[in-house]
Amino acid sequence: MDLIPALVKLVETVFGWYPVLAAVIKQVISFFITISFPISLVFFIGIIYCVENLKRIRNREEEIYDTKTEPAYEVGAKVDKHLTGRWESVQRHMSSTNQNDWKQAIIEADVMLDDILTKMGYRGESVGEKLKRVATGDFASLDEAWEAHKVRNRIAHDGATFVLSEHDAKQTIQKYRKVFEEFYYI
Repeated sequence: MDLIPALVKLVETVFGWYPVLAAVIKQVISFFITISFPISLVFFIGIIYCVENLKRIRNREEEIYDTKTEPAYEVGAKVDKHLTGRWESVQRHMSSTNQNDWKQAIIEADVMLDDILTKMGYRGESVGEKLKRVATGDFASLDEAWEAHKVRNRIAHDGATFVLSEHDAKQTIQKYRKVFEEFYYI
């Protein structure tokens, strides 16, 4: 305890200017204390801003890159009776001799595909966007789904000018069938 006052006296005697040095050190320390609070506040606000933006970026990345949110299907899953009824409607349209009925069957099958992709957890505005998010290993019939969807797009965009042969219509429906059977929906 007596060591500190002794050191102070030694410095006073040796240097003689201790009171001036002490006053300068006090002013420097009080300056840093005064300035440290606003600087700390600015850095704290900056950290909060960065963390919030990082959360926003991560949410956006999840929307863009997250391919699916739940398992696609369970092995041995039961057939969806609602989709089976819709598939029967597609089959009735295909049994017609009218080209417009075949087009209607393909459009209905594409709507079913959209519903299935949504149930499987794929996100997107359209079937095409959802199919882009599918990883090749998750979907064995991905190529068939794409080919069938392309025919549907031609029907939707070209309308009455698009000529669909019975053979092409049946091939397209078979591609949809393969997708639906892969995931036990029909």
